[in-house]
Amino acid sequence: MRTILSRALAELNAHRSVVLVTIVAEQGSAPRGPGSQMLVGADGQLTGTIGGGQVERQSELLALSLLKEQRSRMQHFALTQAGADSLDMACGGDVTVLFQFISPEDILWQSVLETALDRLTAAQPGWLILRTDGSAPALLDGEGMALLGSSGTAPLSKRCVLTGTDFSLPLPVGERAVIFGAGHIARALVPLLRSVEFRPVVYDDRPALADPAAFPDAEQVVCGDFRNIAGTLSLSPEDYVVVMTSGHLHDLEIQEQILRQELAYVGVIGSRAKIAAVNARLREAGISEEKLRTVHTPVGTPIKAVTPAEIAVSITGEMIYERACRREDPAHHACPMA
Repeated sequence: MRTILSRALAELNAHRSVVLVTIVAEQGSAPRGPGSQMLVGADGQLTGTIGGGQVERQSELLALSLLKEQRSRMQHFALTQAGADSLDMACGGDVTVLFQFISPEDILWQSVLETALDRLTAAQPGWLILRTDGSAPALLDGEGMALLGSSGTAPLSKRCVLTGTDFSLPLPVGERAVIFGAGHIARALVPLLRSVEFRPVVYDDRPALADPAAFPDAEQVVCGDFRNIAGTLSLSPEDYVVVMTSGHLHDLEIQEQILRQELAYVGVIGSRAKIAAVNARLREAGISEEKLRTVHTPVGTPIKAVTPAEIAVSITGEMIYERACRREDPAHHACPMA
């Protein structure tokens, strides 16, 4: 969403109209779900994707037409090989798409884009409210209070919600990924995690390695005591944690602390022998078997990774998968926004 909002604002500032294309509903099998977006300008698709194929191509053509007509609309697409609104696709489902025309003369839209981008940069939650009839949008803060526009009756949900008049999208502030250990793998991992909308935080006890200049993509770099994490950093149940310090002792110290609280994900690097030794100590410290089973170790998807870059890809892949599973869970669901 950040890329789309930034490009939309740039187009408006250049006095060019755009059409914001958003999937607002799906049934059955579809390439992408509600909240997926792309931006279309006079020369065609500018950024984002709603799944590719015919649905994206036909949406682009319709957006170009609406751009000339300077209007918004909703459109249903059947991703089947039969029927009046069929796109001759074999997915078997269908999608409903909202086409929002935005003019550079629309001061409210400019303010909404600017404020939403500011909140994303500051990792402040909120909701963007699109109207199904293409009328004025709204932006809500993390408590559901209107910052811009009229809030209407938009539900406060972590997922995208379509009502009769509104489509509400939570601002994707991104999940925080706390990486304990600032070595070679961390340097490869941080930019990858940032590229897929995690918010990396690097934590190490060595001042020479806990250097913000070495991690330009990190939201924060902390130099703290591995024996007292809470003294310099608070963890939340929504955090993803990767432990890959320089030694068994530090890994043990960190796990003994973090496994006493709820976290979204815990991954620990190391050989099976090291894992067994550390787990034995954790059991002695009172960490339950149930808790130990939640730890992803050896961390990462099994792709026989060897180099720091390969290991970083492996870890990122596993974290993407675990995040997707949480989003599918009704208790944690969030929109897969572009």
